[in-house]
Amino acid sequence: MSRTDLIADNFTAVRNAIMAKKENVDVAASKSMKAILEILKKERYIDNFKIIDDKKQGKIRIYLKYIGGKCVIRNIKRISKPGLRVYTKYHKIPSVLRGKGLAIISTPKGIMTNFQAKSKNLGGEVLIYIW
Repeated sequence: MSRTDLIADNFTAVRNAIMAKKENVDVAASKSMKAILEILKKERYIDNFKIIDDKKQGKIRIYLKYIGGKCVIRNIKRISKPGLRVYTKYHKIPSVLRGKGLAIISTPKGIMTNFQAKSKNLGGEVLIYIW
């Protein structure tokens, strides 16, 4: 079975792990996924992640963060999909839950949050919303 949207597949695995109250989840590795996880770790949505070499594509083990028995990640929504790409200009960068959530945007200067992109006046492809 071929994968057309690796990011969506990986975040579906994360959502399933959250519903099953797992401590960690293994997903397929990619450069964009690693950059997204760096942001989620910095913004304290996950505890940590570790790259596991399996002599193929590789795997990433994501350690989920729980506070009081509830996961910090309430929801993850994929915005730009292979069938419908969603782009935004810097002055129209979306705000997620009036600033309480996070949008992750792929810009010409790399993958960053909506707040970083807005401060650097960069637009790009809106990858995911997380809150």
